[in-house]
Amino acid sequence: MAPTAKTLTYLAQEKTLESSFVRDEEERPKVAYNEFSDEIPVISLAGIDEVDGRRREICEKIVEACENWGIFQVVDHGVDQQLVAEMTRLAKEFFALPPDEKLRFDMSGAKKGGFIVSSHLQDWREIVTYFSYPKRERDYSRWPDTPEGWRSVTEEYSDKVMGLACKLMEVLSEAMGLEKEGLSKACVDMDQKVVVNYYPKCPQPDLTLGLKRHTDPGTITLLLQDQVGGLQATRDNGKTWITVQPVEAAFVVNLGDHAHYLSNGRFKNADHQAVVNSNHSRLSIATFQNPAPNATVYPLKIREGEKPVMEEPITFAEMYRRKMSKDIEIARMKKLAKEKHLQDLENEKHLQELDQKAKLEAKPLKEILA
Repeated sequence: MAPTAKTLTYLAQEKTLESSFVRDEEERPKVAYNEFSDEIPVISLAGIDEVDGRRREICEKIVEACENWGIFQVVDHGVDQQLVAEMTRLAKEFFALPPDEKLRFDMSGAKKGGFIVSSHLQDWREIVTYFSYPKRERDYSRWPDTPEGWRSVTEEYSDKVMGLACKLMEVLSEAMGLEKEGLSKACVDMDQKVVVNYYPKCPQPDLTLGLKRHTDPGTITLLLQDQVGGLQATRDNGKTWITVQPVEAAFVVNLGDHAHYLSNGRFKNADHQAVVNSNHSRLSIATFQNPAPNATVYPLKIREGEKPVMEEPITFAEMYRRKMSKDIEIARMKKLAKEKHLQDLENEKHLQELDQKAKLEAKPLKEILA
């Protein structure tokens, strides 16, 4: 491996996985990247604006998917396919750049946006991310300036995906018995973050993950993925996993923690992860629509006979802080448990060695030398 390697470009050429990426056995993939399932609904949005037409049927399918999985796919969504193709092309060209060129946008040191390798320390992925909403807060210095055309295409892409997200949120608002803009208003001043994920081929994909298991903290996420496969979901707390079937020109829609709480738990927050493989690199573009930091997180409507899933209203910033603190504590406890297990094994080995030594010392010399 080249000593100056700071991206996965070199690591992907190795025959074995670098130890820092190896996950504990219980975290490793249980289902292959291309063992596809059709359990996640694929919903056509054609006719969603027809009040007296297909709108009711479409809305019912979306609501059912949110109640069962918190994840579904949409086609006929109105986002121009040429725009999607251009966004995908530019993303591929960015990750094909030499490491030094990508690292010009290095986001280490708490920079808001840019390029980074291996988020969450063990994830086998490279990402480039930037914040596109609120528009007044865009920091174009953190947006890549190569390949040519990145800024103009991604601006348009961000706008179109935001429009689609708001349309889907209208459906969920109506299902909750709110006005169409109910969820959008609860976000106060919606934030949008675009994360372009690149998962290189991995020498030992069965030992690691492209992206660890998690739920998104925000309101709604729209994911554009290629046809390789690798997005996985669970709805039984990780006992069983399915690999989401890639669908040409579709967006995968994930609901996050914020939507889960606003619906008083009615809508699931999608529990998901990404796996990698040794045959193909994979690209996906996630667009996260999140509430403003000062937005209130609390059920917008509580149905008769239900209790609120939250003890008190809190801000989204506080909700996010608690989520991160919980994740850090879980990781700490896992590390302690692992260290204790290793120490127990070492102690057991030492006792076996002492026992063996005692047995040898108890034998007559003739038997030991026989």
